[in-house]
Amino acid sequence: MSQELVLGIYVFIMAIFVGFEVISRVPSVLHTPLMSGTNAIHGIVVLGAMLVAGAANTTLLKVLGFIAVVFGTANVFGGFVVTDRMLEMFHKREVEKKDA
Repeated sequence: MSQELVLGIYVFIMAIFVGFEVISRVPSVLHTPLMSGTNAIHGIVVLGAMLVAGAANTTLLKVLGFIAVVFGTANVFGGFVVTDRMLEMFHKREVEKKDA
């Protein structure tokens, strides 16, 4: 195993731990704006995946690029669904009028 690969795996594992700790300490009031920000980041990820898939010259790279586009798009769509559901919680409920 090359030293570059080991370093990459180490950084990936540390990013998982740091990301979990940061997200777990976010107050629930800030989850909707945080989700909106991550949707924008995932949109950039989808664009990058499309560029990589378009520039691929082997079948393996084309398949991996396609999978990256599908997963990124599903992540963006899911983020928007969750954001919409969160925003629905802030709408005032209509009070039913009683007929007197």
